[in-house]
Amino acid sequence: MIGPPAQVPGTAIDLPAHERVQPLALLLDARRAYRGGPAAIAARQRARLAAQVDYARTRSPFYRQLYAGLPERVEDPRVLPVTGKAALMDRFDDWLTDPAVTLQRVQEFVADPALIGRPFHGAHADYTVATTSGTTGTRGLFLLDGRALAVASVIFARALSGWLRPVTLPRALPRLTANRGRLALVVATGGHFASAAAAARLGADRTGDGGRAGRTRLFPVATPLPELVAQLNAFQPAVLAPYATTAALLATEQQAGRLRIRPALVALAAEGLPDGEPARIAAAFGAVVGNSWAATECPFLSESCREGWLHVNADWVILEPVDAHHRPTPPGEQSHTVLVTNLANRVQPILRYDLGDSVLQRPDRCGCGNPLPAFRVQGRTADLLTFPSSSAGESVTLTPLTLSTRLDRLPGIALFQIEQTAPTELLLRLQPTPGADPEQTWRAAHHELADLLATSGLRHVTVRRADHGPQPATGGKYRLVQPLAYSTS
Repeated sequence: MIGPPAQVPGTAIDLPAHERVQPLALLLDARRAYRGGPAAIAARQRARLAAQVDYARTRSPFYRQLYAGLPERVEDPRVLPVTGKAALMDRFDDWLTDPAVTLQRVQEFVADPALIGRPFHGAHADYTVATTSGTTGTRGLFLLDGRALAVASVIFARALSGWLRPVTLPRALPRLTANRGRLALVVATGGHFASAAAAARLGADRTGDGGRAGRTRLFPVATPLPELVAQLNAFQPAVLAPYATTAALLATEQQAGRLRIRPALVALAAEGLPDGEPARIAAAFGAVVGNSWAATECPFLSESCREGWLHVNADWVILEPVDAHHRPTPPGEQSHTVLVTNLANRVQPILRYDLGDSVLQRPDRCGCGNPLPAFRVQGRTADLLTFPSSSAGESVTLTPLTLSTRLDRLPGIALFQIEQTAPTELLLRLQPTPGADPEQTWRAAHHELADLLATSGLRHVTVRRADHGPQPATGGKYRLVQPLAYSTS
């Protein structure tokens, strides 16, 4: 799961001395690449791909074997074989370029809730650990090094300069000043998500500690909506950074007058939204809305523009729209999937990685003037789940992440799927990890969901156990939370 990119201190990043990078140098280079246009961006892609491939096959036993026989210098990604999460996770210890990082050590690390957001110690550097929820059928464990986090910060700064343009600054600056630049991160906190790690590196405090950490605060996405509204009203953020569906829910609260905040910017992340929703969110808050499409494997993948397109940060990412046989999909046609190459993260190289999302690349240059390739993505839209209230009054709405984050943190679950099969019924499909007790896993999962429903005023909603495991959607990905409109049971 991905939220706002992690911010990195202004000093050297936590890499070995011979690999250190300075954020200021990265920022200047990102601006030069943007101004240089497609030719400058392509030149950086070629050079960075060659360096990344060389590093991977020098330090990673998996890539050394996979790339045997390839040219000494690789500047074209199409020369490389396609990789995927399942195969890479099966070779985890050989995949990583730091020999001190092993699957056992990382699994033990993520099993301890007290270590969420803490650095994971490697042989020569510290890393941020992030987990994925398994929409492709395989749960992932990913490490981000200081180089990747530095690039994420720089890319986020470049995105902000696009969202807060001169035409929007006169409206945004007074709010930024009045609210002292306070940042509210409404993110998943029950597991090792990149967003939680970002909040930790920003020095964010969790709600309830009196605000000692200052202007950045972390609000758990699973917080019951009335509590979240009250906390945000008290905090009065200048920048609101939630998941997209959470933003849609908060916009409804703002329109109803229960939420009363005046952010200058609403920075969305992780999920797609139906057409028209970004405009509704912007109108509800009277704020600039910025959106991004990203993945744990590449947290700085893209950002939105005023034309409604997503621009891939092609100076640090290679994105290849392809068909089901991994052949290039022409611009203007919807792809079957995309292959992603992360040109920054070296501890766990992501090279021609099948991400599983379907995109449409714009065949011409975007009207916003951004020289980076423009895309629209399908397969990331998440919808809200609505339940009737147990008493007379309004319905209760939950975001998919509010439900899924409760199960993401549980041991013994390889994959899960929650489906709303009736207005007051949820069906839970479970795939236990090898060796886990299915009955104990079910009881733990049921307890988590029942507790969430109770704290949300939904004690009358039942959770039923399915007689079979999670079912993939068309294209092979798993819709982990399915609202009633998508029910197939």
